[in-house]
Amino acid sequence: MTPNEKTIANFETRIRQLILRFQELKKENQDLYGTIEKSEKDIAELRAKLEQQQNDYQSLKMAKMIEITDGDLSGAKDRLAKLIREVNKCIAILTDEKE
Repeated sequence: MTPNEKTIANFETRIRQLILRFQELKKENQDLYGTIEKSEKDIAELRAKLEQQQNDYQSLKMAKMIEITDGDLSGAKDRLAKLIREVNKCIAILTDEKE
């Protein structure tokens, strides 16, 4: 084998190795892009779940604030009646002052 043939054979070997390495890196790159895409989908799903949970929590808080049990209903009626009496007294005082 002449020195040129050895150089060409060595060059061909290096090119084959380079091509194999390129194919390995290409496959690894595709795998990594797949992993990133899956992770982004998971993140989007988790964000949607989080938003839904936050909405559910807000609704539950609102329902708890609005919820009035039977005992609370009579207490609420009493407080409302007391407030109405106080407003009526204030109106009566104001009307007396105008006269």
